[in-house]
Amino acid sequence: MILLAAVIAGLTLGLIRAKVGNRPYRPFSMRWGWMVLVALIIQWLAFGFPLTRAIYPDEAASISLVLSQFILLIFAWFNRKIPGFWLLITGLVLNLLVISLNGGFMPISPETTHWLRGDPISAGWEVGERLGTGKDVVLPVEQTELEFLSDRFRTPDNPYYRVAFSAGDVLIAFGAFWLLWSVGGRSEQNSRKET
Repeated sequence: MILLAAVIAGLTLGLIRAKVGNRPYRPFSMRWGWMVLVALIIQWLAFGFPLTRAIYPDEAASISLVLSQFILLIFAWFNRKIPGFWLLITGLVLNLLVISLNGGFMPISPETTHWLRGDPISAGWEVGERLGTGKDVVLPVEQTELEFLSDRFRTPDNPYYRVAFSAGDVLIAFGAFWLLWSVGGRSEQNSRKET
């Protein structure tokens, strides 16, 4: 959710910036873009596609999450000279670190899980277990490695839509925003220098 909002805001403001500056909106040329597709497919099979996510054992799902995060990190490193990518790299490193230290899943506290799901603490999830077929594992704060990097931040309280996210997610969102906003400030001359 936070990444989607950042992408929409960055794209919108980048287009406005290009229009005001009477410049074309020309995206940066990125290297190894196919890696993003590979990482997304890995995550989609493990967490998104109903036919496969239900049969993925927890070990395979955790390996898939760590592997996809690592692939995204490599992609970001290859493109580190592009505006916003250092924020993306930092966010990915933070997420990969906390996920790796907590069994291959993003930790989330029982209190945040209760707030997120809006159900009694005993309904459908257990402390120490993976939260459904998703990317999170429910861990008490005192048992979480680097808890301050976990999915601990919350969207404003809304009974219809709630999201928990991490500090790494915030940096990734800011990086995506900066990247898309920067495109609107590129001049024709700068575009030609890149190619």
